[in-house]
Amino acid sequence: MYSRVTLLEIDTMRVDVADAVELFREQVLPGLHEQAGFLGVYVLGTPEGKGLLLSLWETEEAADATAETGFYAEVLAKYVTLFRAPPGREHYEVLFADAPALATG
Repeated sequence: MYSRVTLLEIDTMRVDVADAVELFREQVLPGLHEQAGFLGVYVLGTPEGKGLLLSLWETEEAADATAETGFYAEVLAKYVTLFRAPPGREHYEVLFADAPALATG
């Protein structure tokens, strides 16, 4: 399993963190579910707007594919005004996981 980590900072003067998360759930997540090899995502954040998205993928190729297909660029372009600066992105191989089952809220 592979992961993609996206570090970002929401401009809280333009949008509330909770509203940004809801936009992600309603408008970005459905598109992620359509991407080959997508397994899931964790969205972490602070009240000040700092965030980390940890998406999980079956293969390294699947983790990289959203850049090649243009999905990632399209999402960034659509929501560019919500960020204080362009998000950063890195890829990792998941070497171990012991995650709790979380209730979606």
